[in-house]
Amino acid sequence: MRILVTNDDGIHAPGLLVAEKIAAALSADVWTVAPESDQSGVAHSLSLNEPLRLREAGHQRFAVKGTPTDCVIMALKHVMPSPPDLILSGINRGQNAAEDVTYSGTVAAAMEGTILGIPSIALSQCYGPGGRENIFWNCGEQHGPDMVRKILAIGIEPGILVNVNFPSCAPEDVQGVAVTHQGRRDASFLKIDARQDGRSIPYYWIGFTRSSFELGHGTDLEALSEKKISVTPLRLNLTDEPSVTRFAAHF
Repeated sequence: MRILVTNDDGIHAPGLLVAEKIAAALSADVWTVAPESDQSGVAHSLSLNEPLRLREAGHQRFAVKGTPTDCVIMALKHVMPSPPDLILSGINRGQNAAEDVTYSGTVAAAMEGTILGIPSIALSQCYGPGGRENIFWNCGEQHGPDMVRKILAIGIEPGILVNVNFPSCAPEDVQGVAVTHQGRRDASFLKIDARQDGRSIPYYWIGFTRSSFELGHGTDLEALSEKKISVTPLRLNLTDEPSVTRFAAHF
């Protein structure tokens, strides 16, 4: 089995090394094509107005000056001698649950793989109040290979990608696996942080606030709060069939 590993945190991200270890536990033929720099939050964007720069970063390891989606396309259309049998995207620094999936470059890379006909899994490692410096990378590393094996044994249907989130806890504290729905937060979690530079010219950061909201039964958010590994199948086809029927009755 040939595996492509990619991410959105960049070629130097610790989570990428963990994903490569997971891939190596499954196959001896592992390729990595990842962004040159952090591309978090770029979603499913393509670099159409800038050239893509490719740099070799080791044996079957390459860095692309572009987005995660660019990386998958470059890997399949230029770098690899033949298409992979599986794409692993991650492991992302932080969860990709609820609305995160619409912003996430990690999930987007798996989307692109699915579009190109390759079974694809997005992997993310949650972290808690301790922040980015206190991430339980060993949680994803230890549970990852078995999770991927089980998903492949079940099978991934065409047009479907699988979004896996590991909870913020030690591997031995994981309370099981939950197959979940995509959750939803209150929209108030976004904020604008206004600042001024050294010349008193205003600039802005998009930020996030912690707010209380219903986790939703059976959702990825609920599973992670219970220290469970969340497995969420996502569909590429975004059409809402009930609304098609409703709209059709009026046009």
